[in-house]
Amino acid sequence: MNILVTGGAGYIGSIVVEQLIQAGDSVVVFDNLYQGHRDAVHPDAVFIKGDLANQPEINAVFEAHKIEGIMHFASYTLVGESVEKPFMYLRDNAVNASNLLESAVHHGVRKFILSSTANLFDDPEKIPIAPTERIVPGSPYGESKYIIERYLHWLDRIYDFRYAALRYFNACGASHERGEHHDPETHLIPVVLNVALGKRDKFYLFGNDYKTHDGTCVRDYIHVLDLAEAHILALRALDNGSRAYNLGNNRGYSNLEVVETARKVTGHPIPFEFGPRRPGDPDTLIADNQAIKQALGWTPKYPDLETIIKMAWDWHVKNPNGYEK
Repeated sequence: MNILVTGGAGYIGSIVVEQLIQAGDSVVVFDNLYQGHRDAVHPDAVFIKGDLANQPEINAVFEAHKIEGIMHFASYTLVGESVEKPFMYLRDNAVNASNLLESAVHHGVRKFILSSTANLFDDPEKIPIAPTERIVPGSPYGESKYIIERYLHWLDRIYDFRYAALRYFNACGASHERGEHHDPETHLIPVVLNVALGKRDKFYLFGNDYKTHDGTCVRDYIHVLDLAEAHILALRALDNGSRAYNLGNNRGYSNLEVVETARKVTGHPIPFEFGPRRPGDPDTLIADNQAIKQALGWTPKYPDLETIIKMAWDWHVKNPNGYEK
């Protein structure tokens, strides 16, 4: 297939592009490089620098390339920032996705994979969290993804537009060639590894009074290569109908457990201090992944936290400055 990947220069998007190309697909990457890196894009992909806020630029992609399916990663993604800047998330994430979807419908493209989020579930009634759990977004970021999911629901009904909403829990890890590089970096595992690399003296854990076994947040960490496989399987299965899946390992680790595992992997003491909670952070988020396992035969290959951190560490040691030459 010829797949359009928005945000394909970013962390998850670039690794999905890599895996698509290895699977024999053709890929067009559309990215404004706000948080992405040109060097992260696989050399066999077509790269187009453009912005989803500019619908003529989007239309030009569909007119120049015979797109058969779309994977949509491009988004503002920081929970804390979304609480500080709600309009940037509620407006821009939703409007940019709407522009993309309108162009897709106009050009006859009817297959779409959405990079969604576990932040849809701020107050789950049951943990692990099934995709049928009631949706109570935990931040404007989560709300923006829910808005897009509702767009997709109606496009499916009106235009026979097939989609899969993939709700990630905590994406992490690296492939051999590609890893996580944000500026600023806010995700726990790369922040911890930056301390081990000597790029930071210490870091802050946000909150130690959560209702968990050690007072720190508990999260389900899923390897980015397992995420990539789920995207490809979901894309291939769209002819069977639209659906939503929760993507995780059905197991949670606390922030303190992440730090201890990173100390073991790196051999570094990794000093830290506790700071105040970040707004929008629930106590515990763990995925019930049975739906995608049963429907698509997906099974995580890298469910172990130590393996995840070891693969991320290997990439960071090899690329201490990320994608910056």
